[in-house]
Amino acid sequence: MTEDMQLAGYSSKTQQAYVGAVRQLFAHFKCNPSQLTEEQLRQYFLYLANERRVSRPTATIALCGIKFFFERTLKRDWTTLGLVRPRREKKLPVVLSREEVQRILEQVHTPVYRACLKTIYSCGLRLREGSQLQVADIDSGRMALHIHGKGGKDRYVPLPDRTLKLLREFWKTHRLRPWVFPAIARRLKTGAPIHPLSDSSLQKAFKRAVDAAGISKRAHIHSLRHSYATHLLEMGVNLRIIQENLGHGSARTTQIYTHLTAEARAAVMDPLNELMKDL
Repeated sequence: MTEDMQLAGYSSKTQQAYVGAVRQLFAHFKCNPSQLTEEQLRQYFLYLANERRVSRPTATIALCGIKFFFERTLKRDWTTLGLVRPRREKKLPVVLSREEVQRILEQVHTPVYRACLKTIYSCGLRLREGSQLQVADIDSGRMALHIHGKGGKDRYVPLPDRTLKLLREFWKTHRLRPWVFPAIARRLKTGAPIHPLSDSSLQKAFKRAVDAAGISKRAHIHSLRHSYATHLLEMGVNLRIIQENLGHGSARTTQIYTHLTAEARAAVMDPLNELMKDL
């Protein structure tokens, strides 16, 4: 299965997720692939939906991984795989105000975390796009970052002057190529490998900062990316430009931010206040 995914050009992260989904399937039934029946496969997806009530992303990974294994690797044409559809979710992203972003980042005291999170916000990056930023990706001449995005889709994003200054100042503290934000700068030993920041360590640092700032919103690092898009839209930046900066393939994905801006909220407040004034 892994070789089939490599031939299909799947990323290592996708490969790990799909193999993990298949492993969980057979661990659930305590059997090997040759023993599993189509009815068991049907029951497993019902189990995920009705008992475990997994989220849509988890259900999608399970379906895609298992479907790839049976259809592409084992060449089994099972009807059940065509019937499974993870339920749709229509959740609005958590957006922080500019003041809330500032409060949170002020509570990040470890330099590598603070520099990375500021870069993620100021450039609208995904978590891993920020944590795995390489020195060679910084184009100071064009004031842009070369981002190796999700699904192998590269893009350039504008690099603010203040962020470039921040990156240069932080680089002077370690000078460990190729990563801008290395995970082991302080305890690096001679000949030891250099790795980028781990997702979990950065997420924990952000969560601590949110709590310390007294923010009650269910904010995650991805909220910085949502906030970046919303704040630019509020400042009059064209939606198409924001779409390109975020690396969205469809404008429909970016349009959700039009519902989250201060202007959108303000447009309804006067009528609402008028409606409620005599109650």
